[in-house]
Amino acid sequence: MKIALMDSGIGLLAAAAAVRRLRPDAELVLSSDPDGMPWGPRTPDDLTRRALDVARAAAAHHPDALIVACNTASVHALPALRAELEPAIAVIGTVPAIKPAAVSGGRVAIWATPATTGSPYQRALIRDFAAGVAVTEVPCPGLADAVEAADEAAVVAAVAAAAELTPADVTDVVLGCTHYELVETTVRAALAARTGGAELTFHGSAEPVAVQALRRLGAHPEPALPRTGGLTVLQSGRPSSLPAAALGYAEGRLLAGRTTPVG
Repeated sequence: MKIALMDSGIGLLAAAAAVRRLRPDAELVLSSDPDGMPWGPRTPDDLTRRALDVARAAAAHHPDALIVACNTASVHALPALRAELEPAIAVIGTVPAIKPAAVSGGRVAIWATPATTGSPYQRALIRDFAAGVAVTEVPCPGLADAVEAADEAAVVAAVAAAAELTPADVTDVVLGCTHYELVETTVRAALAARTGGAELTFHGSAEPVAVQALRRLGAHPEPALPRTGGLTVLQSGRPSSLPAAALGYAEGRLLAGRTTPVG
């Protein structure tokens, strides 16, 4: 079984690590776009072109499924990706976990990029899945870039600024950008200070999207299997290895345990 993941940068690490934990035997293909990142400021048409190029590079390695491990690309490029790749390759998009966060009926904070915060896409998710629930949209300027660069000081500063915008009585936090899951520990610490140590529930997309990919392939999580799956890394279509910044995160180090060269 081979599963590919795509993103503009290292935001895909969280979902890739989730797949690795759930199925250590899965072959993984990580396809990113350092030449074209960030994707957020691009027009939808331009972003779709970049996403198609990244997906085609992954598809050349004949995966069974492709996880679009990027909220922005899922919003704008998912229909084009599915039109080109399915049914030969199952394409799974990433959606912020607003629905499960709203189930508790508590106060929800959605941490997202400034471009996503307040967008028609996010507002529609709130309307459809969190009607009647207290929701605060929290823009996190600079956080994804800081995570991408593995700049710890910049991450701490961006997280602190977002924490100040988060209600002190929040009960559930949606990490609405795949990059943010890589620094969940830092986010937890900042919000613990903000809320007086109240117990919070965090909602990410990495594990749910990994489980959905397995489901689409008729497979099941089997974390006890031997780790036999290799790792192929592509950067803007070029054979590569995990970038140095990726190794600054536990997810990147987990994936680096076994690397298969391309070519």
